[in-house]
Amino acid sequence: MLSNLAIQAVSVLTGGDNSTTPLSLGASGPQPGFLGTLNQALQSVSNTQNQATTAEAGFSAGVPGATLAKALVASDRAEVAWNATVGVRNELVSAYQSIMNMQF
Repeated sequence: MLSNLAIQAVSVLTGGDNSTTPLSLGASGPQPGFLGTLNQALQSVSNTQNQATTAEAGFSAGVPGATLAKALVASDRAEVAWNATVGVRNELVSAYQSIMNMQF
């Protein structure tokens, strides 16, 4: 998903055609711009974290059907999504700093 996000970002920034790089974030129809894509990705990470919190709370409360395995898998998914988000942020900051340090 994040590689698609990166491709989408590069395509938007360079003015390329978005039709060859579909972004599968659950939205259908026309492709959103860079900020819309970024917002969707952050919403997806937030939803993943909320699902993990709900699964952990359900297990702690003894909700029927809530298992430790489900809570751990949801927690791991949220952690991976967060780490990927931080990695993308770090790369964007690095790219921004590189551009700002260029002499024209």
